[in-house]
Amino acid sequence: MRATWRSRPAGPTPADALSQRTDGFTGSRNHAQNRAMQQMTPESAPEPAPARRSVVFEQPLNERMRSFLRLEFLYQQATYHNDTPTAWSSRAAVSSLLEILAITSRGDPKGDVLKDLERQMALLRDFQNRPGVDTTRLRSVIAKLTQRRDDLQASSTAAISKLRESEFLSAIKHRSAIPGGTCEFDLPDYYHWLNLPGATRQSDFNRWIGSLRPLCESVSDLLWVTRENARARTEVATGGSYQLVFERDTPIQLLRITLPGDTALFPEISGSHHRCSIRFLSWVDADARPIQAPGDVPFVLTCCT
Repeated sequence: MRATWRSRPAGPTPADALSQRTDGFTGSRNHAQNRAMQQMTPESAPEPAPARRSVVFEQPLNERMRSFLRLEFLYQQATYHNDTPTAWSSRAAVSSLLEILAITSRGDPKGDVLKDLERQMALLRDFQNRPGVDTTRLRSVIAKLTQRRDDLQASSTAAISKLRESEFLSAIKHRSAIPGGTCEFDLPDYYHWLNLPGATRQSDFNRWIGSLRPLCESVSDLLWVTRENARARTEVATGGSYQLVFERDTPIQLLRITLPGDTALFPEISGSHHRCSIRFLSWVDADARPIQAPGDVPFVLTCCT
């Protein structure tokens, strides 16, 4: 089955809030991704060269990781648009909120996140007595995850249920299934709300998203730890293809492929949590089908457990 990839910049992400507070728990000498930023005085600093930005393509390998990545994406999108006080941004923020509610209505997302928080904290505690580990940073990461767990446990499921039962949001959700169904003549009350002052709309939205914030922020920090705990390695896709078989004793949850930002290539993956096949395709333009890369493709592969 052909999987859908989404790309993210290799630079700072919303989960970097945790990164900036903890900076991981291993020393920068051990892992390239933990390098400290070089400090130079303005007088001695040379003219900076244009950065060659990398792009990371992520592929979840189980249903829980798919849900986590979607929640992270939607929460990031919702908060981004809510920070812009325009009616169009408010529309986009509400749309993201409704999609978050749809995802969290399936199964037991709160229970899944709590289990994963406990699992990650147990794994991190195992590192405390290992040589070469920065215990101060490790304790900071564990403390942050512990706080997320406590906040999530204290969060009210009744508040989320009340949000799902909101007549105002339910009407928007129902009309959103129709192309153009949220026009002003379809939802005059929604149109009226969109014309209220930006601060009023932001306040309403913050109140709505507040009941979901403990869950979404826990997911973001869990994904940060999952990404940071993995080791990256350089691989080469011969003729644009690469086969990968996973060990049964070490289930992989998330696959990450890093490519230079100026490349015309992107990866396509098919497979499961047992084995994967990766093809690198060459982008032509939006009106032409991509073609498989004819030569060898070096890339950085990260398998997250």
